[in-house]
Amino acid sequence: MRILIVEDDRALASGLKRSLISLGYSVDHEFDAAEAAAHVTRETYSLVILDLGLPNGSGYDVLRAIRRSGLHTPVMILTVSPC
Repeated sequence: MRILIVEDDRALASGLKRSLISLGYSVDHEFDAAEAAAHVTRETYSLVILDLGLPNGSGYDVLRAIRRSGLHTPVMILTVSPC
């Protein structure tokens, strides 16, 4: 299973990536919305783990790019809400 993590917090992304790799998943990581939107439409993923607050756009922009391209890849939104 190949997973794309779209997260701008490098420490969070790194920990999540290490955990998933240790479970046997193949994991790629993008830091910003523009790069992620381009990357996800060029590659095939079983799952996208998506943050909503990103540089160069938002997670919603990435999700729209995925759906506009006709992909039905499952997307898990993982974001932090200010308290």
